Amino acid sequence: MPVRAVVVLCLGALTVTGPGEAASAQSAGRITGIGGVFFKAENPKALAAWYRDVLGLPLEAWGGAMLRYDAPQHPPVLVWNAFPASTGYFAPSSSGFMINYAVDDLDAFLARLGAKGVAVLKRTDDDANGRFAWVLDPEGNKVELWEPKRPASAGPAQP
Repeated sequence: MPVRAVVVLCLGALTVTGPGEAASAQSAGRITGIGGVFFKAENPKALAAWYRDVLGLPLEAWGGAMLRYDAPQHPPVLVWNAFPASTGYFAPSSSGFMINYAVDDLDAFLARLGAKGVAVLKRTDDDANGRFAWVLDPEGNKVELWEPKRPASAGPAQP
């Protein structure tokens, strides 16, 4: 049996509140955001290297990445959503997860991926939330790339 390891992507805190609730009005003992994304890989070092070399994910010496929530042009929210087990949205991947990475310029990002031989599965530029494209990583996990919709008068995507 192959050894499996965990690839870590740490994200900053996001305050989660219910309808009409202010975060400051809640008592202690609540979820404040996503602290990391962890998944198994057949070859974690090779997969981490692909994410570093192809997608440009800045890896730390310990092997994972720390993506700052307050980074310039980062979307103002992190989306969490459970899909039905029967969804075809992750296809052609058979993996039980898909990670969405926000990008500042989808055209430039896809040009860089194309130069590295990465095929784009699908792309859409007309979604109400922005522009999207999908690729597969070397282990067959579907990766969603998202350039958030820009305000009509703005230049590059704003946080």
